Amino acid sequence: MAVVSWKEVLLLSALVVGCYWNTLWCGFVFDDVSAILDNKDLRPTTPLRNLFQNDFWGTPMAEERSHKSYRPLTVLTFRLNYLLGELSAPSYHLLNVALHAAVCVLFLRVCRTFLDRTSGLVAALLFAVHPIHTEAVAGVVGRAELLSSIFLLAAFLAYTRSTGRDNSIVWTPIGVTVVLVSAATLCKEQGITVVGICCVHEVFVAQGFTLPTLGDTFLQVLRDKACFPYTVLQTLLKLMVLVISTLLLVIVRVQVIQSQLPVFTRFDNPAAVSPAPTKQLTFNYLLPVNAWLLLHPSELCCDWTMGTIPLVESFLDARNLATLAFYGLLGLLAYHSLRYSHSSAKTVIMALSLIVLPFVPASNLFFPVGFVVAERVLYVPSMGFCVLVAHGFRVVSRKGQLKKMSWMVLGVLLATHAVKTFNRNWDWESEYTLFTSALKVNKNNAKLWNNVGHALENQNNYERALRYFLQATRVQPDDIGAHMNVGRTYKNLNMSKEAEEAYMIAKSLMPQVIPGRKYATRVAPNHLNVYINLANLIRTNESRLEEADQLYRQAISMRPDFKQAYIS
Repeated sequence: MAVVSWKEVLLLSALVVGCYWNTLWCGFVFDDVSAILDNKDLRPTTPLRNLFQNDFWGTPMAEERSHKSYRPLTVLTFRLNYLLGELSAPSYHLLNVALHAAVCVLFLRVCRTFLDRTSGLVAALLFAVHPIHTEAVAGVVGRAELLSSIFLLAAFLAYTRSTGRDNSIVWTPIGVTVVLVSAATLCKEQGITVVGICCVHEVFVAQGFTLPTLGDTFLQVLRDKACFPYTVLQTLLKLMVLVISTLLLVIVRVQVIQSQLPVFTRFDNPAAVSPAPTKQLTFNYLLPVNAWLLLHPSELCCDWTMGTIPLVESFLDARNLATLAFYGLLGLLAYHSLRYSHSSAKTVIMALSLIVLPFVPASNLFFPVGFVVAERVLYVPSMGFCVLVAHGFRVVSRKGQLKKMSWMVLGVLLATHAVKTFNRNWDWESEYTLFTSALKVNKNNAKLWNNVGHALENQNNYERALRYFLQATRVQPDDIGAHMNVGRTYKNLNMSKEAEEAYMIAKSLMPQVIPGRKYATRVAPNHLNVYINLANLIRTNESRLEEADQLYRQAISMRPDFKQAYIS
């Protein structure tokens, strides 16, 4: 296995620092607020055991409002940051940049297992500067991706050492692999998918099988069970150990979330609550959308929920052509890589495994997740994309007349991606800059209008905030939170009549109580504050105290553990 030289380490590190040094001037934005500023698990006064009992955001896993994202090792690094510099944002961002550099070096080492020296470096350089990574690196919560990737790549490298020179099984690397897979999973859930990548490498790269030879071997075993190839037996034994270990991890993970999937609203992921075939067509269309972000990362957005991507409601929708084209290309690449055993096929199958397997948990195809598209989850899949680009570069650059042009194109690609990444980082400087940049890309997401309004509200700029909140209600008229924001802002502007009208609209949008059905499965629990806000507003009029009391009781009837209603 070709090693990584110190010059390559310095080159990758310098490139990462050059692209991301400006993140040190960024603050805590978006999800960082919940994961860092509001997360009591970071404080030294909180027992360490809480990190292993709570989710990523500090909410007990047993509570229904928990997102069920169990990442204690990532939270532990946040806690270490807090011990060193409390809530000093630059220290958090600095560690993220260092972790990204470490991932780039490990990725180069992985590339050397199935790419030549030059192509491997090309893949690592492209990975280092790709703009799709800004959310994972510039956003502090993206550390989950960074840490999980480090353990994922380390687990793969450990597994590649599990075959001795005489083709015997070396068990120590397999044990190390299992430990590293566990660590990757405790950083972020997709870390467990490295087991699938190891299986693909073992069967199609290390053993050199193709689908035809696998079929022939299977038929041979069926005809003569006594003639079971020893190499196949060894391969099966290694894979069984990995698969059993994975199943145990899955069982533990299911126990941790108490066999409950997290609760998301239709605003988080509209397709998840849509009927067939809208649900299936939309989720499949999201695959080419993600692929396009890797191929052409010019319009990046921090939030793709709500109305960002309209639902695909018909088979006649032209966007289905993009879905068919995506599956067609994926099928051709898979056919090429599984049919043949030459080095090109092995490179392609490894690239596909890096793209497809880590993306599966976030694809919405098997179970719904709390987002439509999230650029940070493309961090690991982008590795496979970079391998494909590097492999294509190797093929083209070998042709004499195209050699110079291929190097020029590569240079331009790296330079433009680096500049795009550097400029994109500035969007993460503050919540205002982040969400206003997102609105330039997508004006159909009410959440973005609301978030810009919140940023202005925090600056006590209520008049401008109101304009953004009102626009959110126009973009998404049934968004309860947007109407609540309008009401609260009117109240801050001492416009009580208008505030009450806004709260009444929000209240009218609340779903009715259904006996025997949990309220949180149909609406975000924080929307219950509409009753508190409206009651607090009207109780200033002594003649309406009874009306206010009824609002408090209505909130309690919907959620018996709603403490604020009891206090009020």
